[in-house]
Amino acid sequence: MSERTDDLAITLFGELFMADQLARNRISRALPKGMELSHFSVLNHLARINDERTPAQLARAFHVTRGAMTNTLSKLEWAGHIHIRPDWDDARQKFVAISPAGRAARDAAVASVVPLIADVVTALGADKVRAVLPVLRELRLRMEGE
Repeated sequence: MSERTDDLAITLFGELFMADQLARNRISRALPKGMELSHFSVLNHLARINDERTPAQLARAFHVTRGAMTNTLSKLEWAGHIHIRPDWDDARQKFVAISPAGRAARDAAVASVVPLIADVVTALGADKVRAVLPVLRELRLRMEGE
């Protein structure tokens, strides 16, 4: 890689890291009391797919360790936001599903976060956002493949 390419890569990732940190902070502050960003992310994922997943599948989907996912799932189960049941065919495995209370908590969180996200899109302009999405998606897919 040339020095110019290295500088461009460092600048790109610096901007991504800073934008990620700022977005996480802003969204975390807007979430309902007691809800963490990791909780919202899991509830949102389960609500979107509308199906059960194993803890291992969820850990892979979020690129976290099984231990980290187990910790998040324990908190969500304690709050009544998910149901965890055994796999009837393989007792070593469990399945996770969003509960009605979890869906309501997710919906409340979406309602509190959407205005922040919509404000950013409005400020940048929808055309700019549409233009950058394919690049960000390709970057994500390339990094997921590694």
